[in-house]
Amino acid sequence: MELSELLQFAVAGLKNGSVYALVALGFTIVFASTGIINFAQGEFYMLGGMLSVYALQALGLPIVLAVIAGVVGTTAAGVVFELGAIRPKRDGDPLALIIITIGGSILIQSLTRHALGPDEMPFPAFTPGPSVLVAGAAIERQTLWMWGLTAAAVVALTVLYRRTAFGRAMRACAIDRDGARLVGVDTRLMVTASFALAAMLGALAGVATTPLTQTAFNVGTRVGVKGFAAAILGGLGNPIGAVIGGVILGLLESMSVAFLSSTYKDAIALVVLLLVLFVRPQGVLGRREKEKV
Repeated sequence: MELSELLQFAVAGLKNGSVYALVALGFTIVFASTGIINFAQGEFYMLGGMLSVYALQALGLPIVLAVIAGVVGTTAAGVVFELGAIRPKRDGDPLALIIITIGGSILIQSLTRHALGPDEMPFPAFTPGPSVLVAGAAIERQTLWMWGLTAAAVVALTVLYRRTAFGRAMRACAIDRDGARLVGVDTRLMVTASFALAAMLGALAGVATTPLTQTAFNVGTRVGVKGFAAAILGGLGNPIGAVIGGVILGLLESMSVAFLSSTYKDAIALVVLLLVLFVRPQGVLGRREKEKV
């Protein structure tokens, strides 16, 4: 295999990895603040693309406003999901909450199908034009947008968590909800904010990917599984680990296509998930917890 071909597969891996990273960040943020796994995260990815397409085609908005409408609409859906489905059972059994998120995923998917239709929908590239050639590898302009949005999201989250009082309150809630409540942090608001952020990140991934792959009501499940695998790989609850896990998973998938077969591409995420759970449950950057007797 020539170097240019290998670089092309690496570009494809980094492209997919940036999507997985954003979805994994959504899983991580919700888990850190609530202790539950939100299996509706993949539907936020789907909603971002579907609502943007609807805003562009049905409402006639320009591309920029359609993208903003898709992200804002999905963020609002995340807030409604937390208030309507999670908060009433917040102190219940964690397994029951996980089942609620699975049911929410099915409901969101079904409602989207009935409201926006079952067909695949296209969305134009943010910046039309030919691909950029780097060392013989072609990089689509939309891929550059995906990388840029992922980097911007990571920087924005870093600033939020480390430089703002609201972000520090979210971190306090993630470390110890009871302790944060005792010092005056509104933990319910923090949980709602975590779902809003998770929905926004999923929507960003969905909107950025749609010009390359199109979108439909059922695209969220597959991406949700891969985002969850990336979050587990990096260490569930660790934002940096979520990004690294997404990139690693994307590269592993791409290299499996290069050296094995595209048949195994979608199985890589499940294999990685099982290996991590068996060999290193805390993930690549996670810390092993010690039990005190």
